[in-house]
Amino acid sequence: MSLTKNTVLLVDDHELVRAGFRRLLEDEERFQVVAEAGSGEQAVQDYNKYHPDVVVMDISMPGIGGVGAIERIIARDPSAKILVLSVHEDSVFTTRAMQAGALGFIPKRSAPEEMLKAVELVARGKTCIAPEIAQQIAMQKLTGSENPLDVLSQREFEVFRLLAEGKTVNEIADILNLSPKTVGTHHTNIKQKLNVANSAELARLAIRSGLLDA
Repeated sequence: MSLTKNTVLLVDDHELVRAGFRRLLEDEERFQVVAEAGSGEQAVQDYNKYHPDVVVMDISMPGIGGVGAIERIIARDPSAKILVLSVHEDSVFTTRAMQAGALGFIPKRSAPEEMLKAVELVARGKTCIAPEIAQQIAMQKLTGSENPLDVLSQREFEVFRLLAEGKTVNEIADILNLSPKTVGTHHTNIKQKLNVANSAELARLAIRSGLLDA
């Protein structure tokens, strides 16, 4: 009797990373990679085309990024099953990804068997967060410590990330399919909420929050 395979969409802006994950998954009879995407925008298109059982996605990518892609996929298909695989282990990324609709979040440094188990769990509709990240979130709640970026809405978070990367208002408007005026309003609100005066302060806050590498 043939085994029914879980179809997978791989999303990462590094081709070598995708190739490694593809080999890992396809060495297992239970998975079949049906498409690969190198950006959040491509991920949304490929999801709509292939409707995979599970999406394995990096969160830090150019353009709309992983969080933006998750939001757009979930908006079209609330039953979508998405696992985030990221080098970032700060709780700000986990929280944003889960708020956007991801079911799982594990570090890229996880052992191969842990990655495979996470993909299988998420494909079955189960939640899967790496223990060390779950502990970090729990401790944050217990101590009452918050990341300063928690005050931002999901859309403001997207705009903040792109501003921190050095994108202009017009470039962000194109990426997020918004009017420059709307992006400008978000920019103003972000500065007020975070109490920053200029782009340099904004970038420093992004680094302190783990959103950008120093």
